[in-house]
Amino acid sequence: MRRLNCFVQVQASILPYWDHVLGYWKASLEHPGKILFLKYEEMVDDTVLYVNKLAEFIGHPFSVEEQQQGVPEKIVKMCSFENLSSLEVNKSGKVVRGEIQNKMYFRKGKVGDWKNHLTPEMAAWWDQITLQKLSGSNLSL
Repeated sequence: MRRLNCFVQVQASILPYWDHVLGYWKASLEHPGKILFLKYEEMVDDTVLYVNKLAEFIGHPFSVEEQQQGVPEKIVKMCSFENLSSLEVNKSGKVVRGEIQNKMYFRKGKVGDWKNHLTPEMAAWWDQITLQKLSGSNLSL
């Protein structure tokens, strides 16, 4: 229970996260040409599709030639978790103030890895907060 209480205290400090997410969700519905709302799990399922969507969204779709040359796939590889987490700056670098190492931002990059870090009680608490915060928004995560 002590671990859950610590978790709740830490999470309470970031609960404005949901307000932030919902703000962008609503804005993406109101201004779909200006805000592209993406979900990590969906991007992981079909990364190349979302690279193409992003290129189109910013007004620079890939040409047929670029598609044939595999440019979207090369971008996915260059921006992959495996590649980015292996860069020296992300292994040994620090945030500007030097207090937090860059490697702290990398775990495994796998959907569902939270199960290895949260107890069932923590997950239930997080789910409850999520449902409460997203209620009536038509946003599902």
